[in-house]
Amino acid sequence: MLMIRFQRVGRRNDPAFRVVLAEKRSKPKSGEIEILGSYHPKTKEAALKSERILYWLGKGAQCSPTVHNLLISKEIIQGKKLNVAPKAKIIAEPVQTETPVKPVEPTVTVDAVAPAG
Repeated sequence: MLMIRFQRVGRRNDPAFRVVLAEKRSKPKSGEIEILGSYHPKTKEAALKSERILYWLGKGAQCSPTVHNLLISKEIIQGKKLNVAPKAKIIAEPVQTETPVKPVEPTVTVDAVAPAG
């Protein structure tokens, strides 16, 4: 299956991405079929080939969720944005079971009295 996804090409601490058409199971840095644009997240600048993107989507290519959201924000496609935030891990608190508390019975102590005599 073909995917329209990001391919990182930026330097360290200066991200830049190509928007590429590639096979879904291929490695991120492996050869792409076609370069469809670029995106610079620091400046929010995107240069996209909208005609080619629509062509490949018409042929059955799928978008990664992040590219999907980018295409919606640049009004190339219409739809609802997808949630791409990582799921928060819910840490289950241990359930405290109440143990029945037994009342303590008072103990009666009798002092032994020594007989007089």
